[in-house]
Amino acid sequence: MSSITEYMTDDHRRCDEMFTETETAASIGDWTAAESHWATFHSSIEQHLGKEEEVLFPAFEQATGNTAGPTAVMKMEHQQMRQLFEQIHQSLQGKDEETLLGLTETLMILMQQHNMKEEQILYPMSQQMLPNPANTLAAIQAC
Repeated sequence: MSSITEYMTDDHRRCDEMFTETETAASIGDWTAAESHWATFHSSIEQHLGKEEEVLFPAFEQATGNTAGPTAVMKMEHQQMRQLFEQIHQSLQGKDEETLLGLTETLMILMQQHNMKEEQILYPMSQQMLPNPANTLAAIQAC
């Protein structure tokens, strides 16, 4: 059985690969592929964020009694990402390569920093502090 850290980190990597496919397709002007890859990425990243916001974060907050700590920061960063998602979607629809690639670079940096905090701090803390991390992992996997 994997841990919360392993499972969620693997999910980060899977989403990152889909995101890269969007950038690659847009950079060669294949807008149909870029939009298709974006739709797949967007669906997957929203599912990932949902797993955190609906299962992991509430479990962590309940176990620690802290709603203003690391989960609050992660939720704020999720909102920042969602704002970029909308801007990227608009750039894709307008086939605006320059704007799109600037936005995707910004999003990639944000996601890398965000993922590092989760993978190195929040997920290991969750694994340690949750009363039954295996049950939480099962709930995450069921989402």
